[in-house]
Amino acid sequence: MSSSIQQLKGSIPPLITPFRNSEIDLESYARLVNFQVEHGSHGILVNGTTSEPSTLTVEERNRLIDTAMETVAGRVPVVAATGSQSLAETKLLTDHAVTAGVDALLIVTPYYIKPPQRGLIEYYLEVTAPHEVPWMIYHIPGRTAVAVTLDTVAELRDRSPQFVGMKHAVNDLGFVSECLARVGRDFRIFVGLEELSFPMMAVGACGLMNAVGNLQPKPLSQLCEAVWRNDLADGIDIHQRLLEINKAVFFDTNPIPIKYMMKRLGIILENEHRLPMMPAQAELEVRLDHVLEKAGLLN
Repeated sequence: MSSSIQQLKGSIPPLITPFRNSEIDLESYARLVNFQVEHGSHGILVNGTTSEPSTLTVEERNRLIDTAMETVAGRVPVVAATGSQSLAETKLLTDHAVTAGVDALLIVTPYYIKPPQRGLIEYYLEVTAPHEVPWMIYHIPGRTAVAVTLDTVAELRDRSPQFVGMKHAVNDLGFVSECLARVGRDFRIFVGLEELSFPMMAVGACGLMNAVGNLQPKPLSQLCEAVWRNDLADGIDIHQRLLEINKAVFFDTNPIPIKYMMKRLGIILENEHRLPMMPAQAELEVRLDHVLEKAGLLN
């Protein structure tokens, strides 16, 4: 395994997109990138689900990539989520990310279409064949309405030398063990569901791509490092401390709760969204305030 692929591990949070008057606030975005690097994240993920990418244009998603690359300046790996429901759009996003110099690509299964597995295989190969950059599947059937089978993962592993892993946002621990047994333990599986962070890493996942990392970067990186040094007691302790915040991410559609909590803690100025997404309602704000207070994050 190349050194660049070995660096793809640990906590790589999917950053939110800050908006101001419906426009992307790139200055605030650069601050969020620095916030992640300075608080110990092992990398950053640009244009993941938490960034509300389906509300962004191709040009806006590309600008976020450029801002992230300029701000990171080689300090940590940058993973670019370049998937769309459109093959043509995915190619445009992928080409730009590769040209910008990202360390890896994360490509979501095309949503809404519900393609057959053979279609998924050819889709991924069509997008990634022109490039030498490592790429991963973003497996989130709750959003895309299509799941990836182990047979599909194995065939892609055989046919694409650059296929190195996946973000697994499914409540299925068994899949991780079966996948690693089938395609090799060097396959990079990132946890995409907050509450499964510790247990999924304990059975072989290499890291986390969790929205809650926008809020609490350091504990997530510490959780990864505890697993790496086989300190299960510390890992369990961190897991329990994060439990209420991890659950709060799903009190409403992601990233509605995350953006509110980030505003409440002063990480962003406004929890603005683009339609059809909406900010947290008053009753949700009260509920999230209680979570933050219980976690000791609010005075």
